[in-house]
Formats: sequence, structure tokens, C-alpha cells
Amino acid sequence: MMAGVLSGCGDGGPADPATPVDGLPAAGHPEARCAVPAQAAAVDTSAPDRVVGDGTAESCTAQAFRDAVALGGVITFDCGPEPVRITMDAPARVFNDASDEVVIDGGGLVTLSGGGSSRVLYMNTCDPALVWTTSHCQDQDHPRLVLQNLTFVDGAVGGDTPVEGAYGGGAVFVRGGRVRVVNSRFFANTCDPVGPDVGGGALRVLSQHDGQPVYIVNSTFGGPQQDGQADVGNVCSNGSALSSIGVSWTILNSVFEGNRAIGYGANPARELTPGGGSGGAMYFDGNTFHVEVCGSRVVGNHAREGGGAIFFVSNDRSGTLTIRDSELRENPSEGFETRGLPGIFVLQDGETTVVDSVIE
Repeated sequence: MMAGVLSGCGDGGPADPATPVDGLPAAGHPEARCAVPAQAAAVDTSAPDRVVGDGTAESCTAQAFRDAVALGGVITFDCGPEPVRITMDAPARVFNDASDEVVIDGGGLVTLSGGGSSRVLYMNTCDPALVWTTSHCQDQDHPRLVLQNLTFVDGAVGGDTPVEGAYGGGAVFVRGGRVRVVNSRFFANTCDPVGPDVGGGALRVLSQHDGQPVYIVNSTFGGPQQDGQADVGNVCSNGSALSSIGVSWTILNSVFEGNRAIGYGANPARELTPGGGSGGAMYFDGNTFHVEVCGSRVVGNHAREGGGAIFFVSNDRSGTLTIRDSELRENPSEGFETRGLPGIFVLQDGETTVVDSVIE
């Protein structure tokens, strides 16, 4: 596993360019060029349903966090005035019948770590152990998960999992319901090193309700490699920051840097290879889905196969990729990419929409 990174506070405010006390990159793009719709904004957590901790760092344990997530509702932390790191020896699990809304707000002071051996957070509407609440588990409107003002580090998952389809998502795995991420950071999270379609070193999402998008707002995934410091980029076979199948995304004012897709053999896997290696930062696959990247910086990511920045394949060509007011630079693809779009591999009907952006 990768060496651990320092704990510390995330950036509690949108697109604040100040460096957090842990020395790691702040959350979000400092210029914040794109407007954030109300449905993508942070949630008011001033009246929480549950509080992890009683004012001291010692009270903010992994078990206390797991207990709060299992009960759902609006969750905040009271761990004292200093940044705190909570290391998980098993993931917190969102139960489908606990509450329709599950909001977790770290207040810019909480780092959730997988310790290099555990996923941090797990939500799956099709996992019977988390209670089936409908007959159509892949398309239900709850739970609605919001992750805000948090830092996720050293989450790790790979190999066999107890529920079919729950692969990838080194820090966070979500299937069903809805999810959005606001003002948060993801560093040094990992998932399976090889394999086609497996992905999401930081975040893996499947089956969002009614085809609505995942929102990623003012958030940071990875960062530059610096002398003498651990590698803070996220790593997986594919889509080392974000990965999904058949899911739409709206990515606003965010930063992706130093993430690496390390599988090889692509998808479908070439003969005598395990497959993978596409989407250095982002991997999107499926049929009808739509991805918009707006006001974001995607720099210095790498794919062993296709799409050093973005791998986007709409199998029936009905999906669309749109890039607005963004900067995509120096995202090498060792295997393949779409002509005229350095660092991107895209299959869709028509041209990719690129507006006021730099791609080179």
C-alpha cells in the first residue's frame, strides 16, 4: 500500500486559495468560475441530528463515526479546535432505512483515513445487509448522501468483495440513491491495480436515481508530487479519482492532479492481459449518460492506456461530454486518445462540446 499522508483540515469554504495547515492542496479551484446550482450546494448543518465526539480528539473514534453514519441524518463533529484524523479499520456503512438524508460535515477539521487497508465509507441500496427498502434497488431516491468539508486519505479496497458489483471506491463507494461532494479533498486513495471497468481510487458511483447527476463541487483529488513527501495522487486500475458505469456527473470548480490509472490491457482486456489502465483522473462508461466539467483544473494525471485525464465511452453513443471554462494540461495517455483532444478518449455521437477551455 502507499505511504500514509499527513492528517489535517480540509478547506471549509468554497474555493479558498489558502493552503490548509497540513500542507496539502486546498479544496477546489481558487477561481471558482462556474455557478453552483442550489441542488449542488453545501447543506446547512447548524442543527445536526448527530455529533461525533464530545469536544476532544480522543472522543472522535472510528466506532463513534460508524455508529453515527448507521443512524443517518445530519452528522457533524466535535473533536476539539485542532484538526483531527480518524482512522477506519472497517468502513462506515449507510443503512437504507435509517434516514432519507445522510449529510456528513467535517467542518474543515476532519480527515477520514482508511489506514491503507480499509474503505472509508460504503453505501449500497442493493446490499441486503443494509436493508432493501424497494423492489427496484438500483433506482430509488434515497438515501441522499452529502459529503462536505471533509478530507479522505489512504482509503484502500481491492480483490473480492462480499456484494457483487461493489468493486472500486477506495475511499467511498456509492450505489443507488444520490450523492454529492462539496468542499472536500481526496489524497492517496487506492483500489484494484488491474482489471477492466473496476475503478475509483477515490470515489466509485453506480445507479443514481432517475439518471440525475453526481455533483462534485469545489473539491480536490490528488496533488503534485513534491520532493520528500508521500505521493498524494489517487491510484487505481481505471478512473483513479472518479469512476462510474451509466452515471451522469456535473463537476464544478474542482482540481484533479497527479492521479494515475495503472492497469494494463484496456477494456475489453487485450489477450493475455488483466485489463484496465484508462482514465488517469476520470473513467465514465455506459450508454446514455452526461458529464459536464466546468471551471476545473485537470493537470498532470496519467493513464497507462487511454485518456490520461478523462476516459468517456458511451456504448450506444447517446451520451455527451461537455468541458467549459476549464484547463486540461499534461495528462499523458500511453496507449490511445481522441485526435484533437490531448489526454481525453471519448466515444459519442457528434463532437465533444468544448467552451472557453484549454486542452493541451
